[in-house]
Amino acid sequence: MTELDRSELREVSAAVLAVTAHLTVREVLQTIVTSARRLLGADYAALGVPDQAGSFAEFVVDGVSEEQWAAIGPLPRQHGLLGVLLSDPHPVRLGNIQEHPRFEGWPAAHPALTGFIGMPITDGGDILGGLYLANKPGGFTAADEELLRLLAAHAAIALVNARLYERGRELSIMEERNRIARELHDAISQKLFSLRLTAEAAATLLERDPARAASALGTVRQLAAEATGELHAIVSGLLPPELTGDGMDLALRKHVELLDRVHGAAFTFASTPLPRLRPAQQEAVYRIAQEALHNAVRHAHASTVDVRLTGLGALVVLRVADDGAGFDPGEAGQASRRLGLASMRERARSAGGRLTIDSGPGGTTVKLEVPADA
Repeated sequence: MTELDRSELREVSAAVLAVTAHLTVREVLQTIVTSARRLLGADYAALGVPDQAGSFAEFVVDGVSEEQWAAIGPLPRQHGLLGVLLSDPHPVRLGNIQEHPRFEGWPAAHPALTGFIGMPITDGGDILGGLYLANKPGGFTAADEELLRLLAAHAAIALVNARLYERGRELSIMEERNRIARELHDAISQKLFSLRLTAEAAATLLERDPARAASALGTVRQLAAEATGELHAIVSGLLPPELTGDGMDLALRKHVELLDRVHGAAFTFASTPLPRLRPAQQEAVYRIAQEALHNAVRHAHASTVDVRLTGLGALVVLRVADDGAGFDPGEAGQASRRLGLASMRERARSAGGRLTIDSGPGGTTVKLEVPADA
C-alpha cells in the first residue's frame, strides 16, 4: 500500500467517524457533504433528501457561501439530473454535466458546473438521498466513484441511525408530555378542585362563622402547599411528596381524611399490613386511588366513599367503593373522566397489576391488584 493509499484510507476513516459522531439528521448530512467534497477534491458538493411533495426535505451544500446560496433562490425540485439520482440506484459520472440528456440548466446566480459525479444514498432498495459533486480539476475518476460509493454506504447507515435517534427522541418527548399531562390530571386537578370548594366555603362562612372560615382557610393553605409540592415532583419526575415522607398507606389515609374534611361526602379508610412494593408501584396505587376518589366526588356525587388497602399474601389490593350515580366504563362520557380512566389503566399496566371497574346506578367499585416483588 502506497503512502497515498494510506493517506486516503485515513481520510475516509476520519470522515466516517465524523459522520457517526453526529446524531441529528442535519448535522449528519452536512458532515457527509463536507467530507465528500474534501475527499474527492471537488469545488462544490450537495446532498438532497427528497420529500413527498416533489421537492427536498433537506438540501445541504458545501463550497457555496451563504450569500451565494441566498442569491440562488428556492430549493431545487426533484427533476432533471437530480431526479434521476433519486429514482435510479446507479451513479452518474460526467466530464460535462451539460451533455446529459436530462440536464435542465440552473438559476442565474448558480455557479457554472462542468465535471459532475452523482451517487444515490441507498438503504436496501430505498433511495434515501443523493450526493452531488462538481468541478474537480482534471475531472472525476473511477477511483473517485468507488470512494464516493464507500462514503455513501456509510452515510446511509449514519442517516438511518440519525433518523432513528430523532424518532426515539420525539417518542421520548411525547412520553414525557403524556406523563406530565397524566400527572397534572391525576394530582393537581384534584387538589385544585378541593381547593376551590374549600375557598368557596371559607368565603361563605367569613361573616357568620369566622372561626370555621379561618379553619377552612388553613385547609386552603395546606392544599396550595401540597399542589406546589406536586408540581415540583411532576416537573422533576420524582415520587409524590406524600409517598417519600409517609409511605403509601399513611399517605393515602391522610389524603382520605383531608377529603373527608373538605367535601360533603363521608369518607372512610382501612388498611392491613402490606407487602413491599417498588416506588413506581406505590405511586401507581396512590394515583389510582386519587383518581377513583376524585371521580366519586366530582362525577358520581357520592355521599359515602370507602377506601380499603389490603395485603393478601404477595398481593396489594386497593378497593375504592362509592354509592354515587355510576357510569358505563365503556362510555366514560366527559373527556376528563375518559382521561382519568385511561390513566388508571395505564398506571395499573405499568405496575404489573390488574384493574377492574364495576359501576352501575348503585355506585362504583374500583379494584386494583398489584403483585409485590419477590
